[in-house]
Parts: sequence; C-alpha cells; structure tokens
Amino acid sequence: MPSMPAAAVAPGTTIGSVMRDAPLPQQEARILLGHVAQISRVQLITQSERALSAAEAQQLASLFARRLAGEPIAYLVGEREFFGLAFEVNPAVLIPRPDTELLVELALQHLPPQGRVLDMGTGSGAIAIALAHTRPDARVTALDASAAALAVAQANASKHQAGIEFLHSDWFAALGDRQFDLIVSNPPYIVAGDRHLSEGDLRFEPIDALTDHADGLSDLRTISSHAARHLADDGWLLMEHGYDQAAAARALLLADHFREVQSWRDLANIARVSGGKKSRA
Repeated sequence: MPSMPAAAVAPGTTIGSVMRDAPLPQQEARILLGHVAQISRVQLITQSERALSAAEAQQLASLFARRLAGEPIAYLVGEREFFGLAFEVNPAVLIPRPDTELLVELALQHLPPQGRVLDMGTGSGAIAIALAHTRPDARVTALDASAAALAVAQANASKHQAGIEFLHSDWFAALGDRQFDLIVSNPPYIVAGDRHLSEGDLRFEPIDALTDHADGLSDLRTISSHAARHLADDGWLLMEHGYDQAAAARALLLADHFREVQSWRDLANIARVSGGKKSRA
C-alpha cells in the first residue's frame, strides 16, 4: 500500500494501517495516535485492526499536519514527562527537558530538612513540583513574571497535590526581605539572534522564556547579583545555563562573593548547572 498523502487520514482506517503509512517517524505517530484513540502503546498493537471513527481520523489528520509544520509533540498532546511526573504544557510555557532534571537532582542534594526553596521563573512548575513531590517536608515557593505560565504551574501543582506558594513576580520584585535555604533557576539564557531560536521546537516556545534578548547572561547576572540577600547563611544558588556558559556563570558567582563555586555536567557531559554557597557576613 502506498504511503498516505501529506497528513490525510480516512475514516475507517485501521490503527495498524495508520502506523504503517503515517507521514511521521514511528515514535511520533505512535504518541499522536495513542493520544487521539486514548489507548496505550501496548493497545496500539493489540488493537491494530480497530478502525478509527470519523472524528478520530479528522483529529489525527490535523495533528499530523501540525507536526509536519513543526509544532512540538508536547504541545500537540498537551503533556510532557519530567522527573517521572506528567506535566501539562502549552505555548505559554517552555517544554520541560531531561537536561533540567540535573538541576532538580542537585537541588535535592543541597536542600536541608524542612528547607525553604525558591524556584525562579517556574514556567510549567516542573522544577518546583518535582522538588515538592520528592521532598514533602520542604517549603517550596515558585515565581514567574508570566501570569499565563503561573496558571499552568498552578494547574500542575493541583494535579500532583503539591503544596507550593506561587508568586507573580519579575525576579526578586515581590519577595521583600524573605530568605530561603536554596534558590534554583532555569532562566532565559539563549543569546539574542541565535539560529536555534528559529529551528525545531524552539520556534513555537515562548520567546521571552528562551532568550534575554541580549548576551544570554543578563538574567543569570540579575539572579546572581541579588540572590545573596534572599539566602540564609550557607544557602545555595543553583542556575541552569547554556552549553558554553559555565565559565561565565562561575565568574558571575565569584564576583558576587559566592564560595564553593562549581559547575555540574548533565548526561551528555555538558556543564549545564553552576552554583555556589552564600558567603557568611
């Protein structure tokens, strides 16, 4: 049987036929088909002779067409897994990525019992919720400058029954004199004009969550320069950054008098997170 033209899916087409003739890689077709048919990966095999209804065929054709146009799979199905949890995502928030799980792992290592942790620029809430879910003893606060992002984060927190305080804030603006034992952030760090912003999934993600519209370091600079005021003695600041920004991030932390400054590498052996401990007065 020849491959189906473009993204067309005829009503009555069987699941097996769709999987065989889909205009997308098998993994992507499987995710979209399972989403439309509301069945598991195993059921896609065991129910391969099941015919799609007209509504299912229409929805699947639409999703195929949108994916062929470049829309991220996570936005098409409205969900992405992170740290073993399923998070609602939409174009108001970045899609959580496996690289960022390193930041969560490091935060868990540096968070004391009953510790107070602040997630800056929370987006979908993935980092804050992963921390609250893993460490229910922690007191977790998360902030974002985007009201739309906070709505997504609050929905995700409710879904996972995570007790998190959310603040609508442009970085430290709404914090007053509050202090924390740990501050974590995955801020915008892509340099303005970087070609990656016009490629792949990034084309569809919120631009202000990707780039600082400058040298890629301005938000890291802001966080590093103001964090000490909001950290308890010996509190840690951990920041995710770009693949080539570790040395610059460490320099910022050293200039702001953090100690034990270091960078940590992700599974791809890329220095992905840098951090330091607040110096005692």
